[in-house]
Amino acid sequence: MTIGIIPNISKPEIVATVKQIISQIHLSGFKTILSDSLQNYKNEFDGNSKFLSHDELGRSCEMVVSIGGDGTMLNTAYEMRHSSTPIIGVNFGKLGFLAEFDLEGFREFLNDLKTKNYIIEERMTLIGDCGGKELYAINDLVIDKGPWPKMIEITIKVDDDYVSTFSADGLIIATPTGSTGYSLSTGGPIVNPKADVITLSPIAPHTLTMRPVVISSSQKVTVMVNSPSEKIQVSCDGQRVDFFKSPSVITIEKSKQSMRLVHSNRTNYFDILRNKLFWGLDVRKSNNNG
Repeated sequence: MTIGIIPNISKPEIVATVKQIISQIHLSGFKTILSDSLQNYKNEFDGNSKFLSHDELGRSCEMVVSIGGDGTMLNTAYEMRHSSTPIIGVNFGKLGFLAEFDLEGFREFLNDLKTKNYIIEERMTLIGDCGGKELYAINDLVIDKGPWPKMIEITIKVDDDYVSTFSADGLIIATPTGSTGYSLSTGGPIVNPKADVITLSPIAPHTLTMRPVVISSSQKVTVMVNSPSEKIQVSCDGQRVDFFKSPSVITIEKSKQSMRLVHSNRTNYFDILRNKLFWGLDVRKSNNNG
């Protein structure tokens, strides 16, 4: 098996970490190909090391290791969207909700990789369109007011059914993977990744009755946005930002290109919720004064 390496080169000590991970992979009997983002550090690696663009790397490897935080994972998943190469996340950031393994955990996981004791989980993604511009998101597609200080008017249709027109700072259209991100901070629900649904969460709506709604992933969402400003802002996963002339119509639906995430059999989604987000834990039990 050949494993690709895509690191976040802005992280401190990232080259030393990448070298450590490469060594562990080679000791396990696997080959590696490196991201061309490491070309400037070429002298740090073995002379036989191969460097490829992310698109070529995805087509040339059976799996890819993303080294960084959840943002690096999302960027790697975006880069792998055409090849559907499974991604292993090694957390070198803060939360590490998507990036499941720390350095020690990854070393242990390599044994599972050799014995094929792992899971490849299919995570749904979103595809949008605004005036012919393709919008692809793994976590969420966010329509908001951008630099405009006031609210914008949003009209939602699901398939051909009118849903609502309301004023707000914006709207988050999230996948189950993205339900624990920005959507959660606006009051949206936590959605298990196995659920085949899309969540619509208004951002600071000007009415208390406008609450998040969950729809089937087989349904198409049409959002008509009108802003007193000249432009509205649309961001995908908080990484790719576009501006469109107001008013604009944006359509969103489930993409045919999923993200494939490699998981250990030693843990599950609810373990991660408890350990990373402290979900469901009664903080009063840890209060010695209670």
